[in-house]
Amino acid sequence: MIIEQLIHECTKNNIKSQEQLYKLLAPKLFAVCLKYSRNYEEAQDNLQESFLVIFEKIGQFKNTGSFEGWAKRIVINYVLQQYRNQKIFEIISEKIAVEEEVEIDDENVSLEFLTKIIQELPDRYRLVFNLYVIDDYSHKEIAEMLGITIGTSKSNLARAKAILKQKIELNNSYSIKKTK
Repeated sequence: MIIEQLIHECTKNNIKSQEQLYKLLAPKLFAVCLKYSRNYEEAQDNLQESFLVIFEKIGQFKNTGSFEGWAKRIVINYVLQQYRNQKIFEIISEKIAVEEEVEIDDENVSLEFLTKIIQELPDRYRLVFNLYVIDDYSHKEIAEMLGITIGTSKSNLARAKAILKQKIELNNSYSIKKTK
């Protein structure tokens, strides 16, 4: 069954079509949940809850752009909504200079290790890092999505990169010592 037909059937609350759509999109959308959630279990919960929202709002999809992109946006918005009321962001004045850009040398860093240390970042840093670096949102869009200032977004990104750089350097020096 083609995606357009699945979507149409899901608007009629057809359970078999919902199940097929879930099986089709769940792996990709779970990866999104994992990026923004604190841990695996929270990501599973966020995926389930996000699909409830997707099925509830599926009639609002206008067939412009990809359905997968539309669903991804719902997932990101759902997960971010879980953080909005928790006051996890440190408000930074726009006039405060943001730390210098941090470059991360990732030649000797495995994807598994990088994913692990990104997951360990404090919520406010992990969310901004993922939105900006991985999902390509602008600081203005991030500020609007999270209810923070552009300066706070920039500051949190700089701090996330600094923490990641420190962990990578520590890991690399540990790896060098271990192999000697």
